[in-house]
Amino acid sequence: MNAIKALCAGVTLVLGMMLSAPSAARADAAIRLTYANFPPAATFPCVQMEHWAKEVEKRTGGKVKVQTFPGGTLLAAKNILDGVISGLADIGNFAMSYQPGRFPVSEAVDLPLGFTSAKVASLTLYDLIEKYQPKEFEKVKILTLFTCPPTNFMTKAPVRSLADLKGMELRVAGTSAEVVKRLGGVPVAMPQSETPEAIQKGVVKGMVSSMEILQDFKFAAYTPYATIANLPVVTFAVVMNREKWDSLPADVRRVLDDMRREQALWTGSYVDAHVTEALDWSRKNYNHQVFTLPATDAEAVRNRLKPMVDEYVKRVAALGLPAEQIVADALALKKKYEQQYK
Repeated sequence: MNAIKALCAGVTLVLGMMLSAPSAARADAAIRLTYANFPPAATFPCVQMEHWAKEVEKRTGGKVKVQTFPGGTLLAAKNILDGVISGLADIGNFAMSYQPGRFPVSEAVDLPLGFTSAKVASLTLYDLIEKYQPKEFEKVKILTLFTCPPTNFMTKAPVRSLADLKGMELRVAGTSAEVVKRLGGVPVAMPQSETPEAIQKGVVKGMVSSMEILQDFKFAAYTPYATIANLPVVTFAVVMNREKWDSLPADVRRVLDDMRREQALWTGSYVDAHVTEALDWSRKNYNHQVFTLPATDAEAVRNRLKPMVDEYVKRVAALGLPAEQIVADALALKKKYEQQYK
């Protein structure tokens, strides 16, 4: 009798485990995605990453959970696209200008087109890539696109005119080197992390970047002056591994697709507002001053930088792409969104 009872108890236990196992699996059935990013966590590309991750989890009812890796902790900046293609990360955010020549269509938005906001530039980039569906992204799924705000001069001594810029050493990255050279300055390439010490030692007299870093990296302490020149933006793409995308349920893919343009607009709006906040913070904490180039110098900036657009057209047309039309479309989109978001 005791043996029968023991057998029954054992069967009951096994059945209980079998019945509970599926529910436990269901409870842990969330789709988990890894997201690689390269700037520090406090910067706007990572702020947009965290916003997106939370929205995805909310809109999928917890069905998708995103593990974020800021600061190059999963993949370094120049390795992110290839890392996503190979599956080292499910999702990655990278700057196209970090790999010159690899992204000829998006490079049109990196040109000195005179953008005055990240919102307008981000929507221009998004629509341009949507139209041309460039082959440089064919191995991945684009989740969103955005830009930094217009880059400007941040300097140790005031730059009130182009004459003040002549011969001035400035830390630059990407296309900013050519911009500074054409405007009379001396471009110096170096990591952003080394720039404060370089400014203090006089190796460089300032830098060209978007101005949210005055607060985010406390550059207001080293560059008490800024000069608005509306220099080029930097383009970014957030992409997903194509096989991972194809493996997602249809309802999840629909959520992510619905967020693509919305995230571009959100990011541009967020970082534009953050620049205003950073300038206010810099003024209050460091008596930071902002100058605007006089109209004649602003016109000189456009004239000196226009050959960069002409050179882009020649180079990209040689690749068999409609370079003139790409630039014309970028300018038309810029005008459209400037009128929409006055």
